[in-house]
Amino acid sequence: MSHRLLIGLAVAVVAGFFILSSALFTVHQTQQALVLQFGNPVRVVTEPGLNIKVPFIQQVEYFERRVLDFDAGSVELVLGDQKRLVVDAFTRYRITDPLRFRQSVGSEAAFRGRLEPITFSALRSVLGEVSLFTILSDERTRLMNRIRDEANASLQQFGVQVVDVRIKRADLPAENSQAIFLRMQTEREREARELRAQGAEIAQRIRARADRERRVLIAEAGREAEQIRGRGDSVAIGTFAEAFGRDADFFAFYRSMQA
Repeated sequence: MSHRLLIGLAVAVVAGFFILSSALFTVHQTQQALVLQFGNPVRVVTEPGLNIKVPFIQQVEYFERRVLDFDAGSVELVLGDQKRLVVDAFTRYRITDPLRFRQSVGSEAAFRGRLEPITFSALRSVLGEVSLFTILSDERTRLMNRIRDEANASLQQFGVQVVDVRIKRADLPAENSQAIFLRMQTEREREARELRAQGAEIAQRIRARADRERRVLIAEAGREAEQIRGRGDSVAIGTFAEAFGRDADFFAFYRSMQA
């Protein structure tokens, strides 16, 4: 085999390797792909595995298959009871349609710029109908589901599904916080005074009842002591009379000695 033929075979092998490697692409479990031809989408690949494309003519653009997190930041809202609340929220979403996603926003960075105002709009719409008490109650989960559904209604055009919306933190504006703190402090002080007054009244009733019971017990003890003394005197007199009747001379002598 001539030297020139060997070189030709080597070139063919290398070229074949490059063509084959350019024709194959892998989609991982955490990915989905969009095959482009001259910049135009021609195929969507959502299943993981090894795939084929036209070498050098078609390119592959990858998108996340996993649930993604987005910190929407803080926004000030007016609630249904006209209280103002500063809400810090985050959104979890997934790309469900890579083709629509690319056609509508082009990139994930551009989409996040759209997601923030949509999230804030859903927060304002839902929380603007309820009171602060409702947000702090067991109704909070239902409210979050409503916010998620309202955001999804606006995000369908982007090929995105919101999985969850959560409030990380909710604070009153600084000027409202001081007023509410003072009102809460006044209410706590009033409750403390009422509790102290109730405690003093209960203590007075307990002392009065204990004093009555003490007087009753002393009176009963006095009566019982008188009864015991009476029975003792009766027994003593009976015993003395019986003994005197048995030996009158001895008791006459005994009485004279005591005198």
